Amino acid sequence: MKLLRKHWGYKMIKKQYLMIPGPTMVPERILRAMAREMINHRGPEFAKILTGVTAGVKKCFKTKNDLFIIPSSGSGGMEAAVVNILSESDDVLVLNIGAFGSRFVKILRAFRANVDEIKFERGKAADIETVEKKLKSKKYSAVFFQQNETSTGVLNDVKLLAEIIKKQGALVVVDAVSGLLTADLRTEEWGLDVVVAASQKAFMLPPGLSFVSFSKKAWQYYEKSNIPRFYWDFKSMKDFADKGQNPFTPPVSLYYGLEESLKMLEEEGLENVFERHKKLRDLTRDGLKKLGLKLLSTDDVASCA
Repeated sequence: MKLLRKHWGYKMIKKQYLMIPGPTMVPERILRAMAREMINHRGPEFAKILTGVTAGVKKCFKTKNDLFIIPSSGSGGMEAAVVNILSESDDVLVLNIGAFGSRFVKILRAFRANVDEIKFERGKAADIETVEKKLKSKKYSAVFFQQNETSTGVLNDVKLLAEIIKKQGALVVVDAVSGLLTADLRTEEWGLDVVVAASQKAFMLPPGLSFVSFSKKAWQYYEKSNIPRFYWDFKSMKDFADKGQNPFTPPVSLYYGLEESLKMLEEEGLENVFERHKKLRDLTRDGLKKLGLKLLSTDDVASCA
């Protein structure tokens, strides 16, 4: 060890206990997996990894829809969702329960969509009756909302929201960046057209990958979309994925880590993962209440993330 320190300037890494919403702490098992040597990202070894992790992430989303693994932050995934389905001047609705609802608004307006938003009281989930009334007032191309709002610690009722949105014929677009794997989300069963997640939350990875599932209905919107796109083009991503590649150079180490993360999730079982998050949520909230602290969200809508 002394020789390593002298030759390479090597130092033992001090354990950091990170108590923020994300990035979350990365298990040592994943860090070790990520320490592997680089490989050819256009070669058969990477193709095998990409095929395997794509199938694994689909299981986490509970979908057979197309699934894209994109080198980007979660916000990059949100923008990718927007530019692949919308055209300029489309009427869209955002159910805003916090900071990341506002982010959807900013992205949509940047691409010149006609954005309506319902701003709900902070600490509250999207109210079903209010949403239903708004949907009857205008024909929307798509409705955007969060599964879990990081800024307020609130969990939306995704299943019920999707049901009423689908009745009006709009695309259902869900930001599940902080919520996926902390609470059940059934992309296929609930009819969610576009779902966005990211590596640095419950996937236990460093930041750098976003995941987007894309339904057959979403592809119909893609064909009509007139928003310019290059890096975020899902058709290009799909064509390359069919060859076991990314359109551009991927962060290979993160794919190693994702491979290990998916193994860990499979070993624990998704239902057990959800239950673990729920128990930790309840213990944390109970402890804070005993300290006399007032919580913003109520127990019935409290985040498990």
